[in-house]
Amino acid sequence: MIRVLFVDDHEMVRIGVTSYLTAQPDIQVVAEADDGSTAIDLALEHKPDIILMDLVMKEMDGIEATRRIIERWPEAKIIIVTSFLDDDKVYPALEAGATSYMLKTSKASEIADAVRATYEGQTVLEPEVTGKMMLKMRGRNTSLPHEELTNREMEILLLMTEGKTNQEIADELFIALKTVKTHVSNILGKLDVADRTQAVIYAFKHALVE
Repeated sequence: MIRVLFVDDHEMVRIGVTSYLTAQPDIQVVAEADDGSTAIDLALEHKPDIILMDLVMKEMDGIEATRRIIERWPEAKIIIVTSFLDDDKVYPALEAGATSYMLKTSKASEIADAVRATYEGQTVLEPEVTGKMMLKMRGRNTSLPHEELTNREMEILLLMTEGKTNQEIADELFIALKTVKTHVSNILGKLDVADRTQAVIYAFKHALVE
């Protein structure tokens, strides 16, 4: 049996979903709560396999409750079940430690399937949430290659544009020749270029030097 704690401040929602889950041969709702504070106590008391967590509730919201549960019980598997798809709800909930994210518009059967999947170690996300995360990741990946260079690597790249050899760079920076070679290799990899000449061309092309 998959033991579930259901947290939602709307009684009718709890009644409807709980009735469906209880009717499943492999799911048992062991406790219910209508606020985040009570949810923490029940989670630590019952140690359920899955916690279904609402977000907007009295006294303490689901994000804070999720964060506190994970802090005290890192193995907890929490599925957010909410009506909200706002960025200020989705990302904080996932960052707090929620495993899956569902909408209340989902069918009870879909929530049951999410319970089973999350129990098996999978992450279940509403398509809209997946889309938001993809867009956010694309935004993170729009940085230019040279922005990934460390300060030391950037310093060495600029010395390379002056035509200095690895030994000359090592002497000027008071570091080992082997260390310079490692940095140069990292620079070529991060800039995705084949050799020092292309690295220098990249530096001038992107106005890293005058």
